[in-house]
Amino acid sequence: MTLPVGKLRGSFLARLFDKHVTLDDRVVLGPRVGEDAAVIDMGDRYLVATTDPITFVTEDLGWYALVVNANDVAVRGAAPRWFLATCLLPEGGASEESVEALFAQVGAACRELGVSLVGGHTEVTHGLDRPLVIGTMLGEVGRDRLVTTSGARVGDALLLTKGVPLEGTSIIARARDAELRARGHAEALLSRARSYLTKLSVVPEALLAVELAPVHAMHDPTEGGLATALWELAEAAGVGLSVEAERIPVLPEGRALCAEYGLDPLGTIASGALLLALAPSDAGVVLHACARDGIDCAYIGRVQPRESGVTIAVGGRGRELPQFPQDEITRLFG
Repeated sequence: MTLPVGKLRGSFLARLFDKHVTLDDRVVLGPRVGEDAAVIDMGDRYLVATTDPITFVTEDLGWYALVVNANDVAVRGAAPRWFLATCLLPEGGASEESVEALFAQVGAACRELGVSLVGGHTEVTHGLDRPLVIGTMLGEVGRDRLVTTSGARVGDALLLTKGVPLEGTSIIARARDAELRARGHAEALLSRARSYLTKLSVVPEALLAVELAPVHAMHDPTEGGLATALWELAEAAGVGLSVEAERIPVLPEGRALCAEYGLDPLGTIASGALLLALAPSDAGVVLHACARDGIDCAYIGRVQPRESGVTIAVGGRGRELPQFPQDEITRLFG
């Protein structure tokens, strides 16, 4: 059976992990579906490690790779510190100038987030039609400040920052620019959509939240969008979830561009938004702090017992939240 484009199915990954992964005693959290980064006990603190490739875009590739990996560390409550990048360049399509530009993007992102570039590998690779960057980010967190996806508790409030699908909106606008112009979409809308790429970091709100309140769980909605992130959080924590469609902040540009191609915004890649679970009394504190710092943040639902399922209320009527075996945006690249 040929596998489709995108992340592997969670059930398949879980089977692989169960069969082939062996962990030593210092691994606090290893590979697990729904968990964004590994955690290793370093004595007085934890080392947090993650890796992520950038495969859907080629513009601003270096900046993109650093920010996406920093997000996965930040949702552990950890500060991103050290970055390694493997840069694979297409044969016949790379120049010293393009590599200089790529490294300049990485350097700018490192300075913005206070991260050090500490290593990696760069080569021209046969068989590629575009450059690829695979990033690895390391960070550290105090033993009493660690946050996991699996920490969500029944009764918790669910918060979502910024809106969805932030990353997908930018990708569509950049990948289909000429086509969207020809179909009558205004330059002002397309410009806003393209600019969302610069808003992908969730490091500020993640570290703000853990500074102010005991956050039970955080998750970074990436491939498969918000819907997949909600299912992953529920599975990791062994809980059910109930969200309200009308409360989910869907970006107007995202809604318009997804509609143009028949994509569901809830199943479209959504880096840049942050999903949090925390006690209702603490949710208000985080909502207020985000508003103070100019970060949009919304209450979208609550954590419920597992037997209640993962549901979405549309017009007051509940139904099971849709699942997306593939990210909706892969339909643009199929």
